[in-house]
Amino acid sequence: MNRTVSRVLWVIAGVLLIIAGVICLANPGTAIASLAVLLGIVMLFSGIVDIVIFAKGRNYMAGAGWFLVDGILTVLLSLFIMGNQWFTALTLPLIFGMWLLFSGITKFVNSFDLQRLGVRGWGWFTALGVVLAVVGFMSFLNPLASMVAMAVMVGVFFILQGIASILRGCFSGRFWL
Repeated sequence: MNRTVSRVLWVIAGVLLIIAGVICLANPGTAIASLAVLLGIVMLFSGIVDIVIFAKGRNYMAGAGWFLVDGILTVLLSLFIMGNQWFTALTLPLIFGMWLLFSGITKFVNSFDLQRLGVRGWGWFTALGVVLAVVGFMSFLNPLASMVAMAVMVGVFFILQGIASILRGCFSGRFWL
């Protein structure tokens, strides 16, 4: 896979995540009704993009294994969410917390691989990984939050994940060895 295709895929995934976040923020009622399906579909696409980019560029990209780990965890969690929608609605704060915590940790660890390899811009991934992990942990602190507040949190989470994906697209030229 060439650099342009991976860049475009990451940006598309990021834009879709940001659109989903804006929809959740603009229409909390709609978001509450369809949160599990929306969450599952967007997460599935994001995870597949990471796995495809790993498969096509693992020999040419710095820290590619962390893209695979993030992609696999995201796909597995998305399949669980889509298969258990009632359970998802009841446990959404915990599920989102797990996703953001694991995703933040993988981005954080990956940033040090990028630093060791001399990739410029690695600090953005460190900062974003910390923010995602902290927000994920915070979602564990009050799992009984109202669903409207949850829709707002989901919107913000999607936007953060979208920014991370777009950053990957913007900085992907620096990942290739």
